[in-house]
Amino acid sequence: MKNAADWKFAMSILSPELEKALSNLKGSRIGRILRKLSGAGQLGKFDKITPELIEEMVKLQQTPEYKGKLLGQILLEKGYIDEAGIQKCLAAQKGFAYVDISGVEPTSEAIGAVQKGVPRRFLFVPLEFDPSAKALTIAVQDPNNFHVVDYLKTAGAMRRVTVVVAPAEQIEELLNRYFNFGGRTLDASVDGDKTFSDERLKNRGASLDNDTAALADAANDNAVVQLVQKLLLVAIEDKASDIHMEPFEDEFKVRYRIDGVLYDMQPVSKSIATALVSRVKVMSKLDIAERRLPQDGRIELPMPSGPIDLRVAVLPTMFGESVVMRILDRSNVQLSLDKVGLAPVELEKVRTLINKPNGIVVVTGPTGSGKTTTLYAALNELNDPGVKILTAEDPVEYDIAGLIQCQVNLDQELTFARLLRSFLRQDPDIILVGEIRDLETAQIAIQASLTGHLVLTTLHTNDAPSTVLRLVDLGVETFLLTATIEAIVAQRLVRKVCVDCKEAFTPKEEELMELALRPADVEGKQFFRGSRKKNGRPCERCRASGYKGRQGIFEIMGMDDEIRELIMKQVSTNVLRAEARKRGMKTLRESGLEAIFNGDTTIDEVVRETITEE
Repeated sequence: MKNAADWKFAMSILSPELEKALSNLKGSRIGRILRKLSGAGQLGKFDKITPELIEEMVKLQQTPEYKGKLLGQILLEKGYIDEAGIQKCLAAQKGFAYVDISGVEPTSEAIGAVQKGVPRRFLFVPLEFDPSAKALTIAVQDPNNFHVVDYLKTAGAMRRVTVVVAPAEQIEELLNRYFNFGGRTLDASVDGDKTFSDERLKNRGASLDNDTAALADAANDNAVVQLVQKLLLVAIEDKASDIHMEPFEDEFKVRYRIDGVLYDMQPVSKSIATALVSRVKVMSKLDIAERRLPQDGRIELPMPSGPIDLRVAVLPTMFGESVVMRILDRSNVQLSLDKVGLAPVELEKVRTLINKPNGIVVVTGPTGSGKTTTLYAALNELNDPGVKILTAEDPVEYDIAGLIQCQVNLDQELTFARLLRSFLRQDPDIILVGEIRDLETAQIAIQASLTGHLVLTTLHTNDAPSTVLRLVDLGVETFLLTATIEAIVAQRLVRKVCVDCKEAFTPKEEELMELALRPADVEGKQFFRGSRKKNGRPCERCRASGYKGRQGIFEIMGMDDEIRELIMKQVSTNVLRAEARKRGMKTLRESGLEAIFNGDTTIDEVVRETITEE
């Protein structure tokens, strides 16, 4: 490894010549920066960017096919530049150098100059530090990450912060090596912080139950405040979707749901459980004195990439209050249809469906199957200044610019049905109904569809064909279903195999039997799993779980004359499923098998999330 002081580029980062060159490009248009960097040989093999080429690309931007696309995106699609080149240009536009830090080791002074949790929170790596001048050189992956400089100059008391931009994978590798909390326990995050075992706080625990003033005081105790902050920070860094704080007779458990699976964290002392729950209540503006009834609240947590919302649910139990916090981190959600896991053919089908002028598209599946994310991704694609989109949600999970989003409020009798009635007087083009829960909501959604609106909605059913029966059970007439529904999309989420510790293997016959497969059925097919180890050590990327991230598997039942006729006859779900398969529908199990053969997921995941078709 090289020490940061010996980098081949260390002097050029701070050289007056480069700073002058960068300052001349700072704020320039991307076209000018591309020409300058290409002419200086800074784009490697992509050095053919001429003024004529830029002019040609600008003309392409005016065509319908490329309208709205950025110049860099078009050049990337055409093969005139790569992702690294784009990043170099964006960095130069901000006045930063773009550097390769592979093989670079930050100095010990730089590592010690910042608190351990700060680099991962702000996505930067400290490289060099001059204590006498209080000058820090850092590498960031996003040229727009100006929050980090403000933070280091105020909270970190730095006089000078020099920023360079480096590839994201190199930043992540250094963060994992030097600034990682080290897996599924809180040991590392609270290491050396003796305030969490403070006897003063533990001794106070017994008096909190009947003393509201003492409860409020404990909730604001510095030790409790820091512990809650670290619980939240570790959860966000590990990309958890939920934090569970659960009281039991002899312990108080903290668990994170990551990629759909719960992981135990280090248990918190039972003596400070009440104070911990009270702190969460204070942050979510709930009544700390009320411990007999369930309460729901919300916390907005400011972060460099934008505020993160936490939905808080408090439930009284035998041994105290149980708290679940749902983390709504937009930066951790792929609001793009081509990132949710749709195969190319399925993606084309969905795009055709959401671009219809009217009709209903239903996305179905159990809680936590990614329905809302898929619908948000669809709306994000449809979002255009020329289109009016209204949403009725319970609750509004992500704020998307350009959408008019309304939240159901049952206390004020503001139901889905009531919101939908008002929507029809707002002249919308597209309507999202968070969930069809009753006949009234279904009828108004159908009315909206019949009057020329595209309606996107969700329902809780096991698969696409059973959705028809569910709507009929609600009381919807079959002739209205066949007249309005364009397609039903069922989905599940499966965990993805970690790319860092991925390995091929041959499944046992009993594993194949779980998928109703025989060895002859999988000849020539390759299976993959996470080995949980990399270079003989536990894999850091997936925390030795073998999985990292999730993707959707889908079952799309489109409507045609034959399917509509069967619905009118009110045939059974099995008959409807069989006909839909004949007409090209790929079931959830088949979609899961495809993901397995593509090396994206494992047999265990598909078996867990799907059922065998009868």
